[in-house]
Amino acid sequence: MNSAHRSLTRRLVPLSAAVALALVPVAGCSFTGDSDDTKAPAVPTPAPQAAAICRALHKELPDAVDGLKRGTAEPASDYTAVWGDPAVQLRCGVPRPEAMGSKTDSAEVNGVEWLPEKRQDGYRFTTVLRRAYVEVTVPGKYSPEINPLLDLARAVKKAVPKGVA
Repeated sequence: MNSAHRSLTRRLVPLSAAVALALVPVAGCSFTGDSDDTKAPAVPTPAPQAAAICRALHKELPDAVDGLKRGTAEPASDYTAVWGDPAVQLRCGVPRPEAMGSKTDSAEVNGVEWLPEKRQDGYRFTTVLRRAYVEVTVPGKYSPEINPLLDLARAVKKAVPKGVA
């Protein structure tokens, strides 16, 4: 194991532990959203300001997340992206999550705050404190489900300004 790998491992292990602890309070949440678990994520219809942010995000998205190659979402849209099979799904410009409230716990991953919601098979994460809501659905097959967020953080930080949507 080289020193760069050990350094990365030291950073990720505490992060994984912190995220796991952050997920405990919301582990009992149920899914109440508008996206499904199929390969084709529903295409959101964001407001004009969020639409511009989502188009910018689409250009910044990585070719792979958590080692999964990016595919083509059907229908093709600047508001959706998928990686792997079963697909890790990203939707940009979604409505404010119903589960978001004043007492909702979020988890910070590489500088981006996410609202985690336990689902029947995996988790759905939605950005908070950003000018557009970005939703990432991760199947339980990719446990720990937080890993794709590590690869998406740079793109979200670059394209989706901090603020309130």
